[in-house]
Amino acid sequence: MELGLTTFAEVGAGPQNAAVSPRERLRNLLEEVALAEEVGLDVYGVGEHHRADFAASAPAVVLAAAAARTESITLTSAVTVLSSDDPVRVFEEFATLDLISGGRAEVMAGRGSFTESFPLFGYDLADYDDLFVEKLGLLLAIRDSETVTWSGRHRAALDRQSVHPRPERPLPIWVGVGGNPESVARAGLLGLPMALAIIGGSPARFAPLADLHRRAVAEGGHRPQPIAVHAHGYIADTEEQAAAEFYPSYAAAMTGLGRERGWAPMNPQSFDGMRGPGGSLILGNPEQVAEKIIDMRETLGIERFMLHPSVGPLPHDRVMRTIELLGTKVAPLVRQ
Repeated sequence: MELGLTTFAEVGAGPQNAAVSPRERLRNLLEEVALAEEVGLDVYGVGEHHRADFAASAPAVVLAAAAARTESITLTSAVTVLSSDDPVRVFEEFATLDLISGGRAEVMAGRGSFTESFPLFGYDLADYDDLFVEKLGLLLAIRDSETVTWSGRHRAALDRQSVHPRPERPLPIWVGVGGNPESVARAGLLGLPMALAIIGGSPARFAPLADLHRRAVAEGGHRPQPIAVHAHGYIADTEEQAAAEFYPSYAAAMTGLGRERGWAPMNPQSFDGMRGPGGSLILGNPEQVAEKIIDMRETLGIERFMLHPSVGPLPHDRVMRTIELLGTKVAPLVRQ
């Protein structure tokens, strides 16, 4: 089972620390990737956002810098907002990253949980799903053939156009899903691996989606494809320390997001429910975190787990400590 991390390069001010500059946050991010590889983790993902509170609007650029600092860890987007991007450029960027990194790049394509990129790049939110379906089809066509003839509604047609550079292996393409059954089935029918974002509710309620993906893969006539989970969490030496250190920045971040989406503010009671045995937060001491990851593996049949600790943002030293514990304490327990 693969273990790793994701980040959106959060720069917003938390209750325990002033906002960091984008420059400082990205420098910290590169230190996090290097440590993740040093402690034996398998994958590091950077998510695309176009907001003032995140510094990673160009994941391929950030991951290319990470490639220069590392030798073995897989480098993935988490996610690339394909609906508002150009599949030709996405392929070119990640094929270049794959060549720079020696075959370690992945694209994780998604529709995005925020909508700022749609007006920014001139797209209509009314076409939210159609854009993703069409552009995913083009991205797969480019992956499968050097020369592409293609036409659609939302992009100029291609007539025997060649897309370069080409990676030295088929570029891995995942689909990131927040819980939409149609998206899950689509990924499976296309024979693509899937990453589930679990940031609320019980992980067990995602089991039908994991089963749906496996059935769709088989129905599409494809070989089995891996399933991953992305979840918020934090690790410390004790459960009490983990809760005390993570709650302030996490509550501030989730309450701010809740104001945008109509959710109730985060409070200690809801936080305790989320970090409980059946909750979505992967938080506690190394043994507790390992147990939750193992439960997810058994319940959902996942082959990859990606922890997202830098919410709020969490101070850099605490993120680094979580990475250290994930690699040196949690990973050996999960892999036994």
